[in-house]
Amino acid sequence: MSEELEKIVNKPRKPRVVKLKETVEKIVKPKVVKIKPEKITEITAEQVTHYLQAHPNFFIEHIHLLEHLSIPHATVGTVSLISKQLELFRSRSQEMENKLVELVDIARGNDMTVNRMHKLNLALLDALTLEDVITNLNIVLSDYFLTDFVAIRLIQAEPHRDLKGLFLAPDSKDLKPFENELRSGIPSCGKPTLTQARVLFGFQANEVKSCAIVPMLFTDLEGLFVIGSRDENRFHAGMGNLFLTQMSEVIATCLITLSQQ
Repeated sequence: MSEELEKIVNKPRKPRVVKLKETVEKIVKPKVVKIKPEKITEITAEQVTHYLQAHPNFFIEHIHLLEHLSIPHATVGTVSLISKQLELFRSRSQEMENKLVELVDIARGNDMTVNRMHKLNLALLDALTLEDVITNLNIVLSDYFLTDFVAIRLIQAEPHRDLKGLFLAPDSKDLKPFENELRSGIPSCGKPTLTQARVLFGFQANEVKSCAIVPMLFTDLEGLFVIGSRDENRFHAGMGNLFLTQMSEVIATCLITLSQQ
């Protein structure tokens, strides 16, 4: 071996422990990565899909939402939702249609009532005497108000000599059956008592199945205006009394005018 080769072989080497240690530390020591939290700003379609799959009864429990959804009929699995949606629309449409029909019926009823009141006013304007009032009332109420019986009783101490059946004395026992109406001043509708029917309609009392008893309480006149029917459902407790009261006011005004002549 040459002298130069021997120097190369026997040359002292530096230890590599430090570099090895650094390498091991890099491999073994975990690298900490800081992740910044992200704020969720909206729900994705995928999240909605997963939620609906996990809650198949969602639209049954929140059926009102179907009104605001657009569901294509051709899509598989949505036929039941479409049915629910159509059912909801039909229900709402039916409710609106029923309300419309009800309003139309009310309007027609009001038109008929106005026309009847007009006929009543004309009949009273045409009356020149108390006898005319009774006659005209029987005609107009029978023809336009679908009534079978009409009765007027005026409370007066000195009755008209020609119309004694029209008047009742203030102390007459025949007024007792009508104490409630005369005290309250409110019309009553329904089936009259037999005593009431006899005072008002005489021998036809048994034919009267329903009637409206309207008190007339004014400064210059007190009495009763009564219309009856053979139909037990014609006048009933649940019907309104506005037009009955207006009728009694018009009739009383005419009676006061004629009685003072």
